[in-house]
Amino acid sequence: MMRRANSPDLVSRRRPVMTAVALTCAALLAGGALQAQTIARAEALWKARDYDGANGEFKALVAAQPKNADYRVRWGDLFYERFNPADAQKLYEEALELNPKQARALLGIARIIADQFGGKADEAAQKALEADPKLYEAHELMARIALEDDNPKKATEQADAALAINPDALEAISIHAAMDLLADKQSTWLPKIGSRGVGYETVAHFYVINRRYEEGIELYRKAIAVAPDLYSAHSQLGINLMRLGREEEALKELEFAYENHFRDAQTVNSLRLMESYSKFDTFHYPNFILRFNKKEAAVLKPYFEIEMTRVLETYDKKYQTKLKTPVQIEVYPDHEDFAVRTMGMPGLGALGVTFNSVIAMDSPSGRPPGTFHWASTLWHEMSHVYVLNITNERVPRWFTEGLAVHEETAAAPDWGDRVTPEILAAMRDKKLLPVAEIDRGFVHPTYEAQVIVSYFEAGRICDYIGQRWGEQKLLDMIHEFAKNRPTVDVIREQLGMEPEAFDKDFMAALDKELGKAVAGFGDWTKQIREIAALAKDGKSDEVIEKGKAVEAIYPDYVEAGNVYSFVADACLAKGDKTCAMEELGRYSKIGGRDPERVKQLAKLQDEASRKKEAAATLQRLTYIYPQDAELHERLGALSLENGDPASAVREYRALIGMNPIDQAGAHYNLARALKANGRNDEAREEAVASLEAAPNFRPAQKILLELSGDGKN
Repeated sequence: MMRRANSPDLVSRRRPVMTAVALTCAALLAGGALQAQTIARAEALWKARDYDGANGEFKALVAAQPKNADYRVRWGDLFYERFNPADAQKLYEEALELNPKQARALLGIARIIADQFGGKADEAAQKALEADPKLYEAHELMARIALEDDNPKKATEQADAALAINPDALEAISIHAAMDLLADKQSTWLPKIGSRGVGYETVAHFYVINRRYEEGIELYRKAIAVAPDLYSAHSQLGINLMRLGREEEALKELEFAYENHFRDAQTVNSLRLMESYSKFDTFHYPNFILRFNKKEAAVLKPYFEIEMTRVLETYDKKYQTKLKTPVQIEVYPDHEDFAVRTMGMPGLGALGVTFNSVIAMDSPSGRPPGTFHWASTLWHEMSHVYVLNITNERVPRWFTEGLAVHEETAAAPDWGDRVTPEILAAMRDKKLLPVAEIDRGFVHPTYEAQVIVSYFEAGRICDYIGQRWGEQKLLDMIHEFAKNRPTVDVIREQLGMEPEAFDKDFMAALDKELGKAVAGFGDWTKQIREIAALAKDGKSDEVIEKGKAVEAIYPDYVEAGNVYSFVADACLAKGDKTCAMEELGRYSKIGGRDPERVKQLAKLQDEASRKKEAAATLQRLTYIYPQDAELHERLGALSLENGDPASAVREYRALIGMNPIDQAGAHYNLARALKANGRNDEAREEAVASLEAAPNFRPAQKILLELSGDGKN
């Protein structure tokens, strides 16, 4: 495969731009025949796909007419179309300096914001419309944003406004068609697209962001059928085929787009990702497929096997269904490779993503130790697989995300994300959204932490429904959403109340749970600083006394600078290991994940002869950061001491998979575990491997004699 050039900046959508004829007329009006010929040449070169030539013409035109804002806008449009929004925005801003009312510059900026799913895109489009009330494309953009926010009423109003100005406005027609198709209605709008491939591409976009990938693929194929040179559709077809694991056809489409000079970041990076697949090993099981990078497959495979078996058994029973096809799990140690899988999707975060029956996720090694709970993410994504399967992808984003968050802590209380300071601040500032509008918090966030807050809110809503109406009610709601029913109708019928009344009751319950933390948040931050200062001064008694009181204000905080660590260190400074162990136990139980703190707790438990507790503590760490040789060595030894040789075998195999310095010791310990597990033939092989690494290693010689029947058993 060809070597890829450096990828340009991401542009996630392709939109129509002002025609050459329109610009030629505009130029004639603005400045005479000479300028018209120059803009016409630029437009002709652009149309002929001579982008470098067109760029040169625009550059010369702007140099000759530096006060003409329109030329800068059109030059910006070229950069925008050719995957360089940064330079496009710069030109739009320069145009606005020359003419603050330049509507197309305002529209260009709005499009760039919308491409990044920014919350200010609608506001920017409104400014463009104020500058030119006949700018129907601004209405189209606002319609697109509204439909992405699952607001069909506003989308209809804006699309109709665009059509009132231009009855043939393609994007408005396509948005009407998308609304019909998403509602599973036969559309009278779809035929109006005719042979304009960009229209089908727009409809496909809405299928894809609603996780209806198969239908999106079908529409991308239709776009290509009527417009074979619509290379953006070829690229998106390839990307979505790749998402569903159809790699051979995906590669063909992506290569075709690339070879025809459609080289946006998604195309280039997707091809690079596919090139990296040679570095992966794939393992097939009856109900699932695991794909790991070769360098960490030996470490991760046993843990994922166990967890996938457990999650399938749990969810088969809970969701009362069995999956018809195996689920494929792809685990990426390079976060940038994983990011390619999520590129262009709104509100997906950066831990895992589900495409029907394919899950892509970060490896624990792709994140700083302690910041990622891979098992929690796996259970989250597997919930999506079941819910999307049951509903045939007809489920609001907030509900499937909220239910997946709910399932994380249902699997284990210390799993899932803790309540962060950003969440408390959002609650304090009354920024949580009504249940009828919560989807927009995932798609077009209006403040930096809104996606995180939306995940939290949706998860707590599902927790609340499960607690008040029972877990079965969540399953009932899944089946109602499968009928493609809107949130407000499902809330009314399944919960027997109006959405506004639900919001009121839910917020009261949330306030009861977290009101103390919200109210005390400002004081808590001040007291944490005071505790840090006391710790620095070595005032252990005061740290312990004050720290335990502060814990009660905001117990969920387990990140850097948490009070549990300050108190534990103060206890140890006084020589009180029991106190430290209790404090770190609270930290671990509530969800603290710093590997060094968790290992510190296990060591204290081990020294206190609480070896089963120590093993359980270290076992918890395998869900957080299994690429830790010390963890496997200590857990293997504890498992043997606790009479659990099967677990010891797993831990020592994981240790060997990490290629430790002491190869002889690792193989010897695995031989011991296998022997204790009654697997003597395998134990003999490991004893030999130990001796191959260190021929004079006496413990390995001894166990080999025992296994051969020549030594004492």
